[in-house]
Amino acid sequence: MMNDTSTPTGQPAAVNPPGKLAYASPTTAPLVAGRRSFFKYRDLGVTAASSGKIRAQVTIGAEGMTQPTGWHYHVCEGQFVYMLSGWVDLEFEDGQKLRIQAGESLYIPGGLRHNETGASRDLELLELSVPADMGTVACDPPEGWSTSA
Repeated sequence: MMNDTSTPTGQPAAVNPPGKLAYASPTTAPLVAGRRSFFKYRDLGVTAASSGKIRAQVTIGAEGMTQPTGWHYHVCEGQFVYMLSGWVDLEFEDGQKLRIQAGESLYIPGGLRHNETGASRDLELLELSVPADMGTVACDPPEGWSTSA
């Protein structure tokens, strides 16, 4: 018996995936330039595999955070962070101050102003952004906040 897609009943129709399979290991995933000089960034190959729809990278605390990033926002749909080790301190335009630690996650919608104010030397985090090409725009702090911390 056949269904609407002309495949035998009970079997899924063939699917054409919109991207390619991406596999990365610590030895195959290259370190690439990133937004901050005091971090190292490991590209997990998802940008190329998804034709730019998603970026996945591991951020590694190279020198410790030498200064706050300054207030900024990202031009993207969203940014997801999962802490693998260490911690990072952030403040947000709504007044929240958070320390994200190993095993915790955070979703930052595109356009939300924030400032990274500190990080541990052993920081390691997985970051996903949609789309892959995420712009970073420096901005003034929210009213009543200082420019750095």
